[in-house]
Amino acid sequence: MKIIEFNDYYKDILFSIPLFRDLNSHIKKRLIQELDFGLYHIQNNEIVAEQGEACSRLYILLKGELEVNIIDANGNEVLIENIVAPRAFATPHLFKEDNRFPATFKTIEESILLTATKDSTFRLISECPDILRSFLCVSGKCNVCTTMRLDILSRKTIRERILVYFFKKLNKNSNVIKMPHTLTQLAEYLNVTRPALSTEFNKMEKEGLIKRISDGNIELNLAKIKKPI
Repeated sequence: MKIIEFNDYYKDILFSIPLFRDLNSHIKKRLIQELDFGLYHIQNNEIVAEQGEACSRLYILLKGELEVNIIDANGNEVLIENIVAPRAFATPHLFKEDNRFPATFKTIEESILLTATKDSTFRLISECPDILRSFLCVSGKCNVCTTMRLDILSRKTIRERILVYFFKKLNKNSNVIKMPHTLTQLAEYLNVTRPALSTEFNKMEKEGLIKRISDGNIELNLAKIKKPI
């Protein structure tokens, strides 16, 4: 990591994230003055935080992308999600009693990371109800992502995992999934092998359940698919 200067460009990005976006100008000014933070340029393929380490800082990815993986009980690396900037991450773990990172966060491209001390973050949160409200909302959304991930991994068959994934990504009034993952990334995300995933996709396509369209996106035949419970 290389320390870089915090300027107006990065300030605008910082105040675009949900955690700070809706704060009034007075609180934003106070946040810049009182938050004890550093800004870092990080090369590709660098570990930002490792599974099992204590989470002692607030983490905000201003530019770039992170890959989040866990090592399961069998020693296998399982893809949890990709974090695309700008976004705060690991917020639910900052003030937990057991505040260890549940996963490893690694850059997959050059990135810009802002981190702030736990003490200065707590002081601002405790003194500014608007920041507290935003922090709780963001933390709640992180927990929703975790629940979704566990729901997918709890399914026994590859097809069930695929369908749960599809329906969780499906927007209202649409039957097209805009795929954020490549086939290899999706196989890691579903914790299956890439050949097995390709085979299941081919079967579903032959059965008329799905159709692969432009840019790798997937069109679902909702009339023929039984939605997973």
